[in-house]
Amino acid sequence: MTLTRTTLIAALLGVAAAGTVYADDVPHQQVPQLVKDGTIQSLETLDKVALDKHPQAQITDTELENEYGRYIYQVELRDAQGQEWDVDIDASTGDVLKDERD
Repeated sequence: MTLTRTTLIAALLGVAAAGTVYADDVPHQQVPQLVKDGTIQSLETLDKVALDKHPQAQITDTELENEYGRYIYQVELRDAQGQEWDVDIDASTGDVLKDERD
């Protein structure tokens, strides 16, 4: 009985770990080179993409991450009603990947 319980716990922990997203923050110093190389769009362009989704909002935080080789620009916004939004943008294409209330 103990072996079965231990096996079940180990399996559940393995599933939980497998669901973890691997992401590294991209240091600000690397951004100009990534833009120059054409790897990502400028942060100003990506900010505009987020603000186009929420025209009356203000950007409160941004972060560029590398998730399995894909650059994702994460933008947090607050609109005129005080509602917070999370917008994830593919930093290479400018495509909105996620747009949801926080």
